[in-house]
Amino acid sequence: MKNQTTPSKIKVSFSWSGGKDSAFALWKIQNDSIFEVRRLHTTFGEETRRVGLHGIHEDLIMAQADSLGLPLDKIFYPAIGDNQAYEKAMNKYLDVLESEGIRHIAFGDIFLEDLRKYREEKLAGRGFHAIFPLWKMDTTVLANDFIKAGFKTLICAAIADLISKEKIGMDFSKEFLESLPEGVDPCGENGEFHSFCYAGPIFEKALELEAGGILSKSYDIPLATGAVDKKHYWFAAIHSLGSKSH
Repeated sequence: MKNQTTPSKIKVSFSWSGGKDSAFALWKIQNDSIFEVRRLHTTFGEETRRVGLHGIHEDLIMAQADSLGLPLDKIFYPAIGDNQAYEKAMNKYLDVLESEGIRHIAFGDIFLEDLRKYREEKLAGRGFHAIFPLWKMDTTVLANDFIKAGFKTLICAAIADLISKEKIGMDFSKEFLESLPEGVDPCGENGEFHSFCYAGPIFEKALELEAGGILSKSYDIPLATGAVDKKHYWFAAIHSLGSKSH
């Protein structure tokens, strides 16, 4: 009988935002036998050291990575909305992955076609491949499956015109889902709200968090038409108290 060699797994770097979609997508891909997630990478504003419109500080992302048992690569770029700076920073990171034989990157995107096309085209130009473990899942089903699986995440940011201030800092739960206004996606896939995941089946230990109040800030969001859309956001001021066993 001939010896059969086991095919090597596809090495992956995971694009980690710290939120529920990232957490659920990571869980999915870690349970797929053909992939091996080697590391996480997160982009931060160079000045703020926070994750884009999530408002999450790098210390909290590092605490997540520690509990996940995965190395975290931090990618800094000068300013929100500066796409050239973002692409320059990402290309530099792709050089690092290429040197390590990693040519696949996973994302937690669900149904934003333009974003998927952008990611795939930019990666293909460098000989990389994009993976979308949650692609085209029904977001109502996904949101409920996330809760049933035992994940815990809190609402860390939201558009003020859509989500009331009282909901910032609360857990993503059935009660939260039932309170969402009509037209708001259950997973916030259109950017209505963002979350920070602090416990669940992928974590060795749950993170202990402390909410230090609600902050507000407005941003000018560039539109494809060339116009600018001003949006007002709520942010939860979250601090880590460490971690605890489940």
